[in-house]
Amino acid sequence: MSPAPSSPAAQPLPGDGEAAGSGDPISESEALARLRQSDDQSHQYYAAWWLGRNRSRHPEAVPLLLAALRQRRPRDPLAGVEENAVARNAARALGKLGDRTAIPELLAALDDEDDGLREAAARSLGELAAIDAVAVLLRRLASGPAGAGATRPDSPRLQEPCEAMLEALGAIGVAEPGVLALIEPFTAHERPLIRSAACRALLQLSGEARWADPLVQLLDHPQLQVRRAALMDLGAVGWRPALEPICRTLAENSLKLIALRGLVEQGERHGATIQAEAVLSAMDSLL
Repeated sequence: MSPAPSSPAAQPLPGDGEAAGSGDPISESEALARLRQSDDQSHQYYAAWWLGRNRSRHPEAVPLLLAALRQRRPRDPLAGVEENAVARNAARALGKLGDRTAIPELLAALDDEDDGLREAAARSLGELAAIDAVAVLLRRLASGPAGAGATRPDSPRLQEPCEAMLEALGAIGVAEPGVLALIEPFTAHERPLIRSAACRALLQLSGEARWADPLVQLLDHPQLQVRRAALMDLGAVGWRPALEPICRTLAENSLKLIALRGLVEQGERHGATIQAEAVLSAMDSLL
C-alpha cells in the first residue's frame, strides 16, 4: 500500500485492519513514538497496527493503546476522514496483546455509536475471553436477526456487527442455555457469513455435531468470501471431521493451511490425538 498522507484530514485513512503505509518498516520505539504524538493520525493508525501485529511487550504499549482507544469521537460524515480509525486499530491491537487490563475500556467501546469500533472491541474481547462482555453482547444482540441483524436503511451494514459479536460469544465460552438460545436464531440469517458465525459459536459452546454440518456445507458456497469464512470458522473450532472437506475447498492453499493448523492446535488444547498425523500430512501436501 502506498504511503499515507502526512495530514489525515487530506483524505480518509485506509480501510479497517490495513497497515497504513508510512514508508519503510519501523521499530518498536518508533511505533511507540508515533502513537505517543497526536499531530498525525495516519502515524498513530500505523503504530497501533504495528504494536498489535508484532505482539509488543513494551510496558508503554498497552497504556498508549488505551489512550488511543479513548480518542474516539462522534462520527462526522462531512469530516473527510474516518474519525475513529485510530481507536479501531487500538482496540484490535489490545486484543492481540492479551493484556486483560484493557477489558474495561473495550467493554465501554461495545456501547459506542460507531459500529466499526463495536466490531473491533467485540473481536478483542473474544480474544481475551472476557466473561464480563457476555452480558453486553447478549444485550446488543437481544433483538435477534430481525433487529440487530437487520440491514440498515442507508447502508448494507447490519444494525449490529453480528458476525464479530457471535464469534466473541463462542470464543468467550459461556455455554449457558440463555446464550445458546440467543445465538440459535442467527443460524437462519439471510447472510451466510452470519449463519457461519452463529454455527461456529454454537459448535464451540455445545460441541454438538449438528452445528458443524452447515459450516461444512458453506465450504461449497458459490462465493469465495463465504468459503473463506467457513474455512476459518472450522479451523477456529478445531472440527477434525472437516479435514477432507477443508482440503477439497476451492480456496487459497494459504487459508486451508491456517484452517488445518487450527485443527491441530485445538486438538492439542483439548488433548485429542486422533487424526493428528492425517492433518499434518494434509498440511504437507498443500505446501
